[in-house]
Amino acid sequence: MHNHLVVAVAYDRLCTFEFGCVVELFALPRPELDREWYRFGVCAAEPGPIRAAGGITVEAPYSLRLLDRAQTIVIPGWRDADEAAPEPLLRKLRAAAARGARLASICSGVFVLAQAGVLDGKTVTTHWRYAEKLRTRYPSLRVAADALYVDEGNVITSAGSAAGLDMLLHLVRRDHGSAIANRVAQRLVVAPHRDGGQAQFVPRPMPPDEGARVAKLIDWMRTHAAASHTLASLAERAAMSARTLQRQFREATGLGPYQWLIRERVALAKEMLESRPRLSIEQVAERAGFGSEESLRRHFRRVAKTTPAAYRRRFATKAA
Repeated sequence: MHNHLVVAVAYDRLCTFEFGCVVELFALPRPELDREWYRFGVCAAEPGPIRAAGGITVEAPYSLRLLDRAQTIVIPGWRDADEAAPEPLLRKLRAAAARGARLASICSGVFVLAQAGVLDGKTVTTHWRYAEKLRTRYPSLRVAADALYVDEGNVITSAGSAAGLDMLLHLVRRDHGSAIANRVAQRLVVAPHRDGGQAQFVPRPMPPDEGARVAKLIDWMRTHAAASHTLASLAERAAMSARTLQRQFREATGLGPYQWLIRERVALAKEMLESRPRLSIEQVAERAGFGSEESLRRHFRRVAKTTPAAYRRRFATKAA
């Protein structure tokens, strides 16, 4: 990640919250990490004053030429899903995609990437309010309407507002590993990891009592991820039937209890692979709750898209 340049695109009627999230993640100095952080810049998508939500004005120091050098480009929302983006911006995005730059969007920013033609054939997401419009307007896209974010390699899209933070932390995790991403999340005072497959919203409110019980169970499972669990034992701890737990857990997280637990165990394995280089893969598998090395390898590859050994080679020395 040496000298990795992240560029945020600013435009008139800028989405202030989404833009602020990008600045917070990539522009702030982080001396506590004891490593070179990202370089960051803001470029203007169009001439003239940039008026942002909340009545403020933003002065971008760079033109679109900065996108020619960017390794990561973030579109922090877009002012109107029905409004065309400036053609010079679209040309720069096409060129960036062609040379292998990483393109990311938050919320309605996906419409800019779609207009540029860099999403064709890919799975994407956006705020649930825009999902049907995106699907109808761009039938070549696979729209995951209920996902927090979708990582397609060099194209990453996220749902609205706070889901953008989840996606940006995911990028930090991809670049620097789980330990660093967790420290960044700690400084932000946010949860260290919400998987992209989690649901954007609960389709119907859970009864307060059941919602509280599921939340307490999730907190307990996170701190006991390596322990042996069954659906029956989890339901007993939550004081509800197994069927009710399955339904409420999925409504709260978008995943079943077992799927969620596997992802927590993979996260635990990542932390050990980064910070405990003397542990064998077999020991990591046992301590993360997988029971066998083969089980760890199978689930790790499915969730992390790599092998435990390859993950360790990439991140262990960085976290040491």
